[in-house]
Amino acid sequence: MDSNCFIRPAIEADIDPLFDICLKTANGGEDASALYSDPHLPGYIWSVPYLKFARDFAFVLVQGNRPVGYVVGTPDTSGFDKDLKADWWPFVRQQVAGLTPSRPRDADVLERIQNPRSGTTWLQDDYPAHLHINILPGLQAGGWGRRMISTELEALRNHGVGAVHLGVDPNNVRARGFYRHLGFSELERDDSVAFAMRIDKGSD
Repeated sequence: MDSNCFIRPAIEADIDPLFDICLKTANGGEDASALYSDPHLPGYIWSVPYLKFARDFAFVLVQGNRPVGYVVGTPDTSGFDKDLKADWWPFVRQQVAGLTPSRPRDADVLERIQNPRSGTTWLQDDYPAHLHINILPGLQAGGWGRRMISTELEALRNHGVGAVHLGVDPNNVRARGFYRHLGFSELERDDSVAFAMRIDKGSD
């Protein structure tokens, strides 16, 4: 484990790194820069809104002075989605207005921005919280992923949350093995893959 790394709460100055890390990991954990015509597109969905609307549950992994990973989440997925509908998606739609899809993943993300959806709605009653974690390639096997997940689970647990879920790219075999190793239960429905865990007091 790299002794130059540490985990800290995310701050406003981390917005650009959150965009960048999300882009550099959006292809099944690998760099997706060639797949999006606007480098902000994946971060609009999977990283930056958590810093804006659930900051108490946003953390970054720092190497030296540079963020190289993040874990973000929300204790209340349904409430978070309502906040984004009111105060985030209208702003993002202005940012992408006029953008014509020209790269492989553009159309999917632009459609998500226009018509936000959660692929894990079927889990929210039993597992109301959710999280996302990404670490830049090259640092993903250093033991920090486990520590970042533990940091997020502790924050959620301290907030009174009893259960959490997350979605996974079905093609990301390494991530699926990682979550199983941490004790998450793997759940499949239609073409989506999700992991879920109880995080009541006394469990991890």
